[in-house]
Amino acid sequence: MGKVFGAHAVSVDGYITGTGPRPGQGLGDGGTLFDWYFGGDTPSAVFDGFKLSEPSARVFDAAAGRVGAIVAGRNTYEDSEHFGGGSPHPAAPLVLLSHRPAPELTARQTLVTTGVEDAIAAAREIAGAKDVGLMGGGVLTEALKAGLVDEVVLHQVPILLGGGRPFFQALPAHVGLRLLEVVPAPGVTHLHYAVEN
Repeated sequence: MGKVFGAHAVSVDGYITGTGPRPGQGLGDGGTLFDWYFGGDTPSAVFDGFKLSEPSARVFDAAAGRVGAIVAGRNTYEDSEHFGGGSPHPAAPLVLLSHRPAPELTARQTLVTTGVEDAIAAAREIAGAKDVGLMGGGVLTEALKAGLVDEVVLHQVPILLGGGRPFFQALPAHVGLRLLEVVPAPGVTHLHYAVEN
């Protein structure tokens, strides 16, 4: 069985979007969070169109290559315009965690309405031996509360956004992290942590 991890581009003050995220503009005014995806000359081996710096490509492709399914929440799903009927990952199907019906789902998308534990269980079944990626602050927070997260990867972009959606929401207790790797790269620092429950 693979691991469960959350990975996201995040500002130094902890936001994964700028202000005003909405359908068609999921990052709001925080588009600079993704500049490092296109700021280099090394093509991603996993995502067509991404050209990263060499250190970023190594870190990003290592994480993306592990993923067999993605769990995302409803805000992320709506703001990303349903991922065009697919998934945020080119090869990994999407499990949508939502308490509301989603009649527009496609064959690459599965709806789970009964909580994060069931969403991760469904994603594990889809992923097989590969890992489950968590997308969005709400999903990651709920999975941390349930003790289901093995790793957290922060692609920290050197900007203070001052507002937007926070990556981490309120937790009932402290969560210990053990630093596994730090990789500085142009426009981003990659921080890889193991969760110690």
